[in-house]
Amino acid sequence: MAIQAPSFTGPLFRKKANLDARRLLALPGVIAILGALLAAAVSFAILVGVTPIKPDESTTLALIGLNAAFIVSLTALIGREIHRILMARKVGKAASRLHVRIVAMFALVAAIPAIMVAIIAAVTLNIGLDRWFEIRTKTIINSSLSIADAYVQENGRNLQGTTMSMAYDLDNARSLYSLDRAGFLDLLNKETMGRGLAHAGLVRPDGSFVMSAQTNADFAMPEPPEGSIQEAENGRPLLIAPETRNIMGAIIKLREIDGLFLYTIRVVDPEVIRARQIVRANTDEYRGLESNRATSQVAFALPYLSLTLIIVLSAIWTGIAVADRLVRPIRQLIGAADEVATGNLDVSVPVRPSDGDVASLGDTFNNMLLELKSQRNELLSAKDLIDERRRFSEAVLAGVTAGVIGVDSSGIVSIVNRSAETMLAISGTAALGQNLSAVLPHVGRVFEIGRNSGKPVYRDQVTFYRAGAERTFNVQITIEEGEGHLEEKSYVVTVDDITDLVQAQRSSAWADVARRIAHEIKNPLTPIQLSAERIRRRFGKVITEDREIFDQCTDTIIRQVEDIGRMVDEFSAFARMPKPEMKSIDLREPLREASFLVEVSRSDIAFERAFGDEPLKGTFDSRLLAQAFGNLIKNAAEAMEGVDRSDGSHGVIRIRAGRQDGAMRVDVIDNGKGLPRENRQRLLEPYMTTREKGTGLGLAIVKKIVEDHGGRLELHDAPADFHGGRGAMISIILPASAGAAAAGAAKERQTEKVGNGF
Repeated sequence: MAIQAPSFTGPLFRKKANLDARRLLALPGVIAILGALLAAAVSFAILVGVTPIKPDESTTLALIGLNAAFIVSLTALIGREIHRILMARKVGKAASRLHVRIVAMFALVAAIPAIMVAIIAAVTLNIGLDRWFEIRTKTIINSSLSIADAYVQENGRNLQGTTMSMAYDLDNARSLYSLDRAGFLDLLNKETMGRGLAHAGLVRPDGSFVMSAQTNADFAMPEPPEGSIQEAENGRPLLIAPETRNIMGAIIKLREIDGLFLYTIRVVDPEVIRARQIVRANTDEYRGLESNRATSQVAFALPYLSLTLIIVLSAIWTGIAVADRLVRPIRQLIGAADEVATGNLDVSVPVRPSDGDVASLGDTFNNMLLELKSQRNELLSAKDLIDERRRFSEAVLAGVTAGVIGVDSSGIVSIVNRSAETMLAISGTAALGQNLSAVLPHVGRVFEIGRNSGKPVYRDQVTFYRAGAERTFNVQITIEEGEGHLEEKSYVVTVDDITDLVQAQRSSAWADVARRIAHEIKNPLTPIQLSAERIRRRFGKVITEDREIFDQCTDTIIRQVEDIGRMVDEFSAFARMPKPEMKSIDLREPLREASFLVEVSRSDIAFERAFGDEPLKGTFDSRLLAQAFGNLIKNAAEAMEGVDRSDGSHGVIRIRAGRQDGAMRVDVIDNGKGLPRENRQRLLEPYMTTREKGTGLGLAIVKKIVEDHGGRLELHDAPADFHGGRGAMISIILPASAGAAAAGAAKERQTEKVGNGF
């Protein structure tokens, strides 16, 4: 049973009101069609001459205006209908595209015959007007005018050539002009008569005559036209064409006689000029008639155009009526489908038996909506359960301090929690969809071993560089079995940063070793030293043979005992680091003190200091920091030894300090032999050194002092802008408020000592 949707009830009740409004809008169209038919008939009767009204230009324009008014009204009505359809299409009204196609089809079917009739009428109209303006008549008129113009042009070219030749002869007689003006005038007369000219003379640039030839012409020589002499300044002959008289002239500048122009006149046939004027007047009249041809054609074409528009408009209205009947049920289906697309399943399509097959389609659509609604409710319940589980899993992963990475059976990363991003310095967004071995090669190798081992849980430790430092990680691979046999396995990779734990264990172990060494070795050192000194005092005067060897041996024993004592003192200093005495100081002061002590002893090294002008105030132990800075600068100076300086370079140590990201940073940079790439972090452990005579406690003590101040020690290569990146850079980062951090570090250190038996 079809369900009546409330959202479609309103439009159904408003349909009758819309239909009445459409009928009222159709009345202007009927009036415009009848008026256009009447205007077209009257225009046609006047133009063919069956009425006493003469079809002159004013009448033709009036008929054009009358027909144009009806055409504009018809066009406006058509435009209104097209605008209504296009607006429905623009707002996305259901079935608007189908509506447009049906209306366009009806208009096209009606317009093609009308256009064909209009084309035939236009051809017929052109044939009728060709009796007035046929090609042969136009050819005769144009040919007559061309012949007259050609005659004038030919005489003009002849006169130009004659004038140029005469000017050449007169230029050759320049001396005669200067010595004998009468003789030159006689030459001008002979040239004029011999060349068949009516007049000839020499004129100045202002148009006044210098002399003129005496001829038998029955008219006086005319003055040169205004501006003609200036146009002839370029040396080319200027032709003066005949206008109202049968004479033409030419003017040319003389090359050898300065400031004079030759002005010649020749008589042409007056009959040709008169005929030329008559032909030109008739041609202008003919062209005036021809110019009105388009107006006449438009006046004749307007009735055909009106008829065409009437047919097209009728077809459009018919198409709209038919389209409304066809499109209405389809539009209801599309509207209901759009509602479903927005998530509203509480709609249905009104079904009427008169709709035929579309009614069956409406019933099927309504049944489908009922099924979709039931299935959607089930999916929403399942989705809520999945979302709840997902939020719980995300909350657990976000709260876990260990890095967690989800990997599928192909090794592709599917999940990365925030701890993994921070710990491993990777982007979770960029890592998703990538192979684990490509993102983290060291962890990927452990993953491959764990996946191939077949064990449900596999653990291993790896060490690699992250964020510029070597870190040690504990990696655990856990296999997750799917619920079904066909489901693929997935893996959870758990990563823990145990660098600090490993270093703390090693430091604790070495501290214990240092305490044992200090206890076991230092006790017998004092008796040994005292015994050696007593032997030297007691038997030094008695022994005369090999006395030099005796003294050398006793001195060696005493000196070596002192060296062992100093080494044991260093062990004790490492094992029993004093508690920092915090005071408010400027960090630049211990830096200056430590760098000065090393600088005075190493004049072969250039020291660069960049401490800035801003005070680096903080709460620190000045003595311990000076010791730490001194050890770093001393190590940098010792790193210069054994470096090849064949390129002419010299040792440089740069010490810079400043604030960075709310902390204080001290960098000691040298261009020495640098730090090893492998196991670099092991240099911070006690008794790890790359020098033959080093005890390996320098960096360990520095690290201990820095950690007691709540800071950290970093080992880097020298920056690229410092001697091409050659050498090492050791950085100390101390908190701006070091007091609280140092107190916490000291308390932790005290706890470790208590735990170790101190």
